Amino acid sequence: MSARTIAAALTPLRDGGRSLDEAAFESYLEFLASAGIDGVLALGTTGEGILLAVSERKVALALFASGPLSVLAHCGAQTTADTVELSAYAAGLDVEAVAVIAPPYFQLDDDALLAHFVAAARACAPVPFYVYELERASGYAIPVSVVERLRETVDNVAGMKVSDAPFAKVAPYLLEGLDVYIGAEALISEGLRAGAVGAVSGLASAFPEVVVEAVRSGDSAAAGALRTAVERYPRHAALKTVVQARGVPLQEDVRRPLRGLSEAERAELLAAVL
Repeated sequence: MSARTIAAALTPLRDGGRSLDEAAFESYLEFLASAGIDGVLALGTTGEGILLAVSERKVALALFASGPLSVLAHCGAQTTADTVELSAYAAGLDVEAVAVIAPPYFQLDDDALLAHFVAAARACAPVPFYVYELERASGYAIPVSVVERLRETVDNVAGMKVSDAPFAKVAPYLLEGLDVYIGAEALISEGLRAGAVGAVSGLASAFPEVVVEAVRSGDSAAAGALRTAVERYPRHAALKTVVQARGVPLQEDVRRPLRGLSEAERAELLAAVL
C-alpha cells in the first residue's frame, strides 16, 4: 500500500473563535480533497480540539464525517469520561479510526495511562484505535511499554500518530504490526524509510500539496522548511490565514487563549509563504 498523507485539519470557527463556522466545513474539506489528501485527523492539536466543549466536538466530528475524506477522529480529552463519550460518539459516525492523546497537565503513571487508553479503545471498538504521541503537548511521553500492554489488552489498536522530534524519539514507537504516522514534517523522509505508513501533518491543513509531494517522493526537506517558516507566527491563526488567502472561506478566528495575527504578522507571513 502506498504511503498515506493525512491532514491534521483546522477547525473552522467564527465570532472571534467562540462558535463553530459550520458553513465553512464543506468548502474546506473539498480544498483538501482536491489536493490529493487521503484523509483528515479531526480535532487534533491543529484542530484546537482540546479547547472545544464536548458538545462542540460532537458537532464538528459529524461535519467532518459528512465530507469527502475519511476521518481519524481525535477524541482525547482531559478526563477519561469525556474521552470515552467522544470515542463512542465518533464510532457511531462510521469514522475510519479514533485517536487519543495522553491527557495533558497531570503526568499519569503507566497504570493510569493504560486504563485511560483501554477505556477509550473499548468505547470505540471495533473501530481501529490509534495512540497519539505528542510529548510537547501532553507534558510527558507515552512509554512504549504502555503501548505494548494496550495491544495485549484490547483488540482494536491499529497504530500511532507520533509527533515528537528528533527522530530518536520517534524510532522506539515503530513497533512491528503498528501503523505509525509521522507528525513532524521534517522527519517524514526518515520515518518512511524506517517503516512508517505515512504522515499526519498540520502543515497539510493549509499546504496539502506540499505534504502530498513530500510523502510521494520521500523528500520532506521543503515541507520541513515551510513548517519552520509558519512556526514563526501563532500557528493556528497563521494556517487559517493561509487557507483564506488561497480562496477558501475560512476565518482566521481561533479559540482563546490562542491569538490571531497582528496586521504586520499577517502581511509578513503571506509574503513569506505564498
